[in-house]
Amino acid sequence: MCKDEITFEKLPEAVGFLIHEVTQLRNLIEEIQKPDIPKRPIEINEACKILMKAKSTVYTLVRKGSIPCYKSGKKLYFYEDELLDWINTGRKNSSAGIHSHIPAIMTPEVLSEDYAIPFSKKR
Repeated sequence: MCKDEITFEKLPEAVGFLIHEVTQLRNLIEEIQKPDIPKRPIEINEACKILMKAKSTVYTLVRKGSIPCYKSGKKLYFYEDELLDWINTGRKNSSAGIHSHIPAIMTPEVLSEDYAIPFSKKR
């Protein structure tokens, strides 16, 4: 996309393109800056400290399959980076983030009367 192609009508497309390019650059920089430290397995007590959860809670998360872990015999092992990634993927949107997302998903089809939820007035 060249500078001379950008018009007011194409501005949203140009901004989207720039955001995509910046994201790719950020990912490349993060990849280059990552140190090549060999992964060291940790046991459940260290995992509990990282997650700030009780041991019984961690066992429950393992049983449900919602936390990354490895089992060798009767011992559970975790990797710190995988636990931190798991924490980051469970991030919830703030109320500002939710409110900014609402207009994007509200389409005329959603707002039409076909999808309206009836309500009754209390007397």
